[in-house]
Amino acid sequence: MTIHPNDLQKYLDVAREAALQSGVVLKEYFRKLCPSMIDEKAKNDYVTDVDKKSEELIKGHIKSHFNNHDIMAEESPAERNSSQFLWIVDPLDGTLNYIHGLPSFAVSIALEIEGNLAVGLIYEPLRENIYSSIKGHGSFKNGNRIHVSHSEALSTSLIATGFPFRIKDVIDSYLRVFKNFFMQSTGIRRGGSACLDLAYTAEGIFGGFFECALSPWDMAAGALLVEEAGGIVTDFKGENNYLKTGNIIAGTKGVHQEMLRIIQATFKN
Repeated sequence: MTIHPNDLQKYLDVAREAALQSGVVLKEYFRKLCPSMIDEKAKNDYVTDVDKKSEELIKGHIKSHFNNHDIMAEESPAERNSSQFLWIVDPLDGTLNYIHGLPSFAVSIALEIEGNLAVGLIYEPLRENIYSSIKGHGSFKNGNRIHVSHSEALSTSLIATGFPFRIKDVIDSYLRVFKNFFMQSTGIRRGGSACLDLAYTAEGIFGGFFECALSPWDMAAGALLVEEAGGIVTDFKGENNYLKTGNIIAGTKGVHQEMLRIIQATFKN
């Protein structure tokens, strides 16, 4: 399928409009949640009424423009009708941060066309930052072009990660990787929002990012941002299956190469 650049821009515009609508709700309820608005989906994995409201707004806005497109979103069953267009939506990435009043959370919206990421947008409501990307056209923050870090070595890079709370049986291997990166990099940060970690990698704050057992909506928009900003994104095997495996390494070419080597030596399976 050949997609005209104007159509890709239209998809990005709809994603931006949906994210901004969602952001109004996220800002309205931030630090105003009551216990009855919070549910635990699984151990240490939470959802709030605000997540659900945000998702309803985003899906409704997308459907009002592209009723025949499929949608995969975090808080509801996937809407799949064999469309070549698949929207991948995280209505509130960083829910635990949001619940505790930590101002680090975002909305993530991506569009796959025929299985390939084509559009990505991440909106940081409290700071009013919009990160956006169209395949083949670069990555932007608030309309200004962004690029990954100039650093090509772990020794001069700040690294981001997330803890594997969903699969704690890998914690020993994870901690060995963490120790290696801690000893070899300038520092490690854990912000609690994978999509923001990827956005910050795309704009050169972090030299690299890694995490395991993520969901597609955690990574899709951010992965495209990193790639279009000049970075490399793979799974732990160095392949392009991170949306399926949930395991991701992203960063500058040199940093990614070092991270991949260390991770492969530890996560042998």
